[in-house]
Amino acid sequence: MVDIDRALNIELPQGQSAFLWGPRKTGKTTYLKRAFPDSIVYDFLKTDITLDFIRNPALLRERLLADRQRAGASPVILDEVQKAPAILDEVHWLIENEGLNFILCGSSARKLRKGGANLLGGRAWRFEMFPFVFPEIERFDLLQALNQGLIPSHYLQRSYQRSLRAYVQDYLKEEVFNEGLVRNIPAFSRFFEAMGYAHGELLNYSNIARDCGVDSKTVKEYFQILVDTLLGAYVAPYKKRQGRQVISKASKFYLFDVGVAGHLCKRRINEEHGEQFGRAFEHFIFMELNAHRSYLELHYDIDFWRTKSGLEVDFILGGGEVALEVKGTRRVDNADLGALRTFMNESKPRLGIIVSNEKKERKIGDITVLPWRDFLGKLWDGKLIR
Repeated sequence: MVDIDRALNIELPQGQSAFLWGPRKTGKTTYLKRAFPDSIVYDFLKTDITLDFIRNPALLRERLLADRQRAGASPVILDEVQKAPAILDEVHWLIENEGLNFILCGSSARKLRKGGANLLGGRAWRFEMFPFVFPEIERFDLLQALNQGLIPSHYLQRSYQRSLRAYVQDYLKEEVFNEGLVRNIPAFSRFFEAMGYAHGELLNYSNIARDCGVDSKTVKEYFQILVDTLLGAYVAPYKKRQGRQVISKASKFYLFDVGVAGHLCKRRINEEHGEQFGRAFEHFIFMELNAHRSYLELHYDIDFWRTKSGLEVDFILGGGEVALEVKGTRRVDNADLGALRTFMNESKPRLGIIVSNEKKERKIGDITVLPWRDFLGKLWDGKLIR
């Protein structure tokens, strides 16, 4: 695979431990090998290692104390730690009594929380790994990203369709099934397909429930499983300065990768225009925002604003600091400005931006129209929100 520097930066002071979470194949293991080449590593994807530590968690303590000098020189890495939850008590002891530090890596903390595992009571910082982001790729190809997604191995390979299919079938569904997070496997499979078509829209649990043959409560739980396993995120309605005509309850939901979403709804984008391009383009911008706030430790809110009459601003950032509308068009005209102008008149954000497929930046009154490359450059350079 091409060697690409990631935007994630884990710097740990002496004695500090960390959790690194992220969906499968986003590059966590590769990153840790590069960032901490001298670390002792235990990979719990290896069945023999996992079984040894499940049977006798004290093995971790005994082995690390036997190699105390090396264990203390660099963080000890436990990969896919959710597969051996009892080992976290030993980690806790080694942090407290031996001053060792750890990086605990995995695809989901849900199983650990549900099983009452020791999550170290604030002794470990939390980091997340996302698919590729714009500044990591030197020659970024938008159509390639929208069709193939930004999971590293998918973006970089030609036979991405087979890889996407295998990822959805073998990784996502089976990870949920194998961890025992759902009991009704056929219903969850139907949900997974139906969810792809509701992606990025106002969530209507009743409609999805009818397609799946389960009740609305179960559908809500399925969505929460995807959020807890880092396979997706909610975007809530913006709730400050709301009038009676503003939607304030229904959220939206975005999967963690635009390529996975495209596979689920059988989408293929050949040109940079049209409805399908616009939906995928909006999802891609959300992915960048979501990774940006995490990697730069800004943690600003990402909301949306929509009225009952259909006016909508795609993303409201930082509690109303920045209003962001995403348009896949090559030419933004006055008809594209109505929702953003209405929101700006009511809520007075610091910035009103339309991210577009135009070639040059321009100003229309107090609204800035930015080509998407310029927008992402300014975003990652800290010029839009801090």
